Amino acid sequence: MAGKIVHFEVPAGEADRASTFWGSLFGWNIGGSVMQDFDYRMFQVDDELGGAIMPSDKAGSGLIIYYDCPDIDASVAKVRELGGTAYDKQPVPTHGWFAACKDTEGNPFSLWQNDSNAA
Repeated sequence: MAGKIVHFEVPAGEADRASTFWGSLFGWNIGGSVMQDFDYRMFQVDDELGGAIMPSDKAGSGLIIYYDCPDIDASVAKVRELGGTAYDKQPVPTHGWFAACKDTEGNPFSLWQNDSNAA
């Protein structure tokens, strides 16, 4: 479904501390890093919604929400047409595509399209 929230990221200055906090608060099983050179700790909230603790020097700036879209290229174009900012899509190999965006007020969000062929 277009516009459905499918993923969110929690910026963290200290990933261990944030993982303990969120894991203890909601009972989420936050795993170790899933990327070689980046401490990106993923977890599942339910069958459809997932999240990640990610290192950031901008901790405290808020969560990054990912919205599902059936055609990421069309959605990126629409963000730009409406006066928002959208960076070109980037692959998450074997999972899909994402594009970091900002709305007309400067609020960050991301678009997501599932695609097991993304490379």
